[in-house]
Amino acid sequence: MSQSLIADFIELALSRGVLRFGEFELKSGRISPYFFNAGLVCDSEASSLLAKLYASRLSGAGVTQLFGAAYKGIPLAAGVAQMLWSEHAARVAWGYNRKEAKAHGEGGQLVGAPVAGQSVWIIDDVITAGTAMREVISLLKAEGAQIAGVIVALDRKERGVGANSAIQELKAEGYRVEALFSIDEIIDYVAASPKLKVHLSAMQTYRETYGVS
Repeated sequence: MSQSLIADFIELALSRGVLRFGEFELKSGRISPYFFNAGLVCDSEASSLLAKLYASRLSGAGVTQLFGAAYKGIPLAAGVAQMLWSEHAARVAWGYNRKEAKAHGEGGQLVGAPVAGQSVWIIDDVITAGTAMREVISLLKAEGAQIAGVIVALDRKERGVGANSAIQELKAEGYRVEALFSIDEIIDYVAASPKLKVHLSAMQTYRETYGVS
């Protein structure tokens, strides 16, 4: 993937407040020097560029079906499916899950393209503890889907309760996991930016303290 495209998105993320620097308390209780909130990718320019990044990464993977993990993965699945068609002429089905099963209408937790017998890529913004992703994987498998892979925007490369990150744990279980960029690309961007370089030491210290390879 083009590094310039990643840099373009980081710049856009900074301008929208999607990526911020400072001190942020995480669910784990750690104080992080940066915060990434894909929920703020909420205008056409930012959404299109993020979808383009996902589509570029997936274009050679033979993707036939995307599944958006509720809730932030839902608009991602829709946007990336459209981008795969418009930019790469790849016809891709997509769907998503509800957090709670619907008792009326069509019922159930799944919406969109049927997953039974399909090879499905799960799409989301980040994987933190991995709990929500495991729930989606279990749900899809129970419906007869095969998991082709998981793709997220950001890999924090940060260990969880144990020695490994949630992404490393999923990979160790045999799942293919892709990320558009990681904390390392963010650190490189900060190091090259006179305006942001004030945050470099904190970013590097956090990476050294909690990071995984």
